[in-house]
Amino acid sequence: MAIMSVRLNDEISTQLDSLAKSLGLTQSALARKAIEDYLTREAWQIIEPEENKKEENKTRAASAEEMQRMIHAALCTVGHKK
Repeated sequence: MAIMSVRLNDEISTQLDSLAKSLGLTQSALARKAIEDYLTREAWQIIEPEENKKEENKTRAASAEEMQRMIHAALCTVGHKK
């Protein structure tokens, strides 16, 4: 398990201490739980960009020749419907 040191202002330190005592936890246990909850809640910010990159890689732009063929085919189709 990694160890991390965090600087807190006096007000947050006091609140952390009070809440930890009222829950029967150490300050470290409460801080660890708060960080775990935060990371779980905000994980979408890591997951969604990764999924979007995968989707972007699946799509590709049509070449100029492919676009011309598609436009020609569409115009021919429209011309036949008249």
